[in-house]
Amino acid sequence: MNKVILMGRLTRDPEVRYSQGENSMAIARYTLAVDRRFNRNNDEQTADFINCVAFGRNGEFAEKYLHKGTKICAEGRIQTGSYTNKDGQKVYTTEVVVENQEFAESKGNQGSGDGGFSSGNGMAPEPSGAGDGFMNIPEGIEEELPFN
Repeated sequence: MNKVILMGRLTRDPEVRYSQGENSMAIARYTLAVDRRFNRNNDEQTADFINCVAFGRNGEFAEKYLHKGTKICAEGRIQTGSYTNKDGQKVYTTEVVVENQEFAESKGNQGSGDGGFSSGNGMAPEPSGAGDGFMNIPEGIEEELPFN
């Protein structure tokens, strides 16, 4: 099984390109700074910087909504590869292919850890409402609900 779940902050705005051809697809690349749970030096925080790539709708979501410093939870798989650079040296790569990404904090509560927005279904985020995590329901709607 190849499954990765990361929570961290973008180190810079995503770099987005579109594939060539009739059905062009967004390809977004970004790096997540993921804090380590434990560190060897108690006086400084350490992080790992993990390269991520998102394709299609996830790439479009990254282009539109993700920016430097945004805290997200990304789910995907590790993919390795290699290529030969212009100097003739073989370069090995490791990155996370993002299959789902969600905001790990709301825009108004940065630093609080509240979540709520997701790109897994390709939908744009919508504000949560009253700020308590619940949506406001108008008065008198009970008669229109299909379940009572």
